[in-house]
Amino acid sequence: MTHFPTSAPGPYGSPMSGEFYLVALGQSQGPYPIEHLARMALDGVLRSDAPVQVAPGAPVFPARDIPGLFSNREYLVAILLAWFVGIFGVDRFYLGHTGLGVAKLLTCGGVGVWALIDLILIIMRKVTDVDGRPLR
Repeated sequence: MTHFPTSAPGPYGSPMSGEFYLVALGQSQGPYPIEHLARMALDGVLRSDAPVQVAPGAPVFPARDIPGLFSNREYLVAILLAWFVGIFGVDRFYLGHTGLGVAKLLTCGGVGVWALIDLILIIMRKVTDVDGRPLR
């Protein structure tokens, strides 16, 4: 399980507490503990560009700025790598899955089948980075 920091410095100089508020239609909803936000991100409910704040009335920032919540690897980059060089396993190397990258390299992406399946899984946001965090 991924460990999420609760007191790291956050955006705009505000300290990150363990709870955050989601902003929807101008209204603050919450508070949500960081562990709950992490589960929402893994389930695909919370997107990396979702607006959050540390307290009602505080500055709003994207959820991707919360340390440890999302991967530092980009979704679009993973798709492009899977499309153009996925048969060589470059997409898996990029995500930190070195063993799977070597296996894809040695099998030429499972003769193309594995590469196609990985491309579909990345597009559907079902693939995480090596730490189990969703892509930005």
